[in-house]
Amino acid sequence: MNSTLATRLENLRRRMVETDTDLVVIGPSSHMRYLADLSPHGDERPVLLMVSATYAGFLMPSLNVDSSRQHTDLPFFPWTDADGPGAALQELLAATGIDRAAPNIVLDETMRADFALLVLDALPGAKRRFTADTVGYLRSRKDEDEYRRIKAAHLLNDRAVMAAFAALKPGMAELEVAEVIGNFYKANGAETVFCSVCFGPNGAFPHHHTGATQLKAGDAVLIDTGCRLDGYPSDMTRMGYFSSAPEGYGQIHSIVDRAVEAALAAAVPGAKASDVDKAARDVITAAGYGANFLHRTGHGLGIDVHEAPYITGTSETVLDEGMVFSIEPGIYLQGQFGLRLEEIVIIRGGKAEIFSELPRTAVAAG
Repeated sequence: MNSTLATRLENLRRRMVETDTDLVVIGPSSHMRYLADLSPHGDERPVLLMVSATYAGFLMPSLNVDSSRQHTDLPFFPWTDADGPGAALQELLAATGIDRAAPNIVLDETMRADFALLVLDALPGAKRRFTADTVGYLRSRKDEDEYRRIKAAHLLNDRAVMAAFAALKPGMAELEVAEVIGNFYKANGAETVFCSVCFGPNGAFPHHHTGATQLKAGDAVLIDTGCRLDGYPSDMTRMGYFSSAPEGYGQIHSIVDRAVEAALAAAVPGAKASDVDKAARDVITAAGYGANFLHRTGHGLGIDVHEAPYITGTSETVLDEGMVFSIEPGIYLQGQFGLRLEEIVIIRGGKAEIFSELPRTAVAAG
């Protein structure tokens, strides 16, 4: 096991002590990638990683063992389709050394329900909860290696977005712009995680599906896109317009940019996530557009594009060094345009550091 994964298991066991946790049970998910650098084929065959104070091992279908062995030296408890997972699961639980009468267990909230029930049926006296204060707690605080990977993904994303704006021409479809971005990622060793290109009124839909809408003079252009490079994603939204800005664009852009700045200033260790949401929302509300800010201010980013912490008006999460999340306020004017500016930041050195190096200034194309 490499040193990073060994450290993560050590940190998890420390959190297990702090949270009175006897056993952590993880399915084939990003949690498993984080702890074991393993992403086995996910189907109806149960795959589980179990971690106790003294042991860590896998319940694994026999047909996946040889491939998985290339990625981990943790022990496997294999089972065949002919025999089913029951006996292997009992052997793994015995190996963990836990008191099986009434253990405190953590279940991966992203695993299949039938996997979770398999565990609960085997531990009928268990007290159970999800991963927020164990694996989730650790994942929300990025280490230096994660920082470097996320930074590299964002620097590539900067270049892809600039290439997209440079490619704009009359009659071009949103899908064609997305193709420019996807090709740029691929040519630079990354893959598309998502790409939303919105022309004109389509930008007023926060989750618009990129389509056949063609670009024309006077359209606002919203590009929200992210790639995955070396295992970690990027996410960024930048705004521009084609030929000329629609009426009111400059004013709205200024308001949203000020909302971003207010949220950045509020994003410090010890602040609540809700403080950051309020800082952005107050700027937009004071400008008279509170009803046009339709969503939370942000979401965490790590192995997953959306993970803890979530920057909402009700979140009690206390921000800490190493936390990575988006700040993305927006104003959406139906039938006209939508304007969102998004930065991914890390709490580092007592303040919010932006990963992207691309200015939020509106790009005038055409």
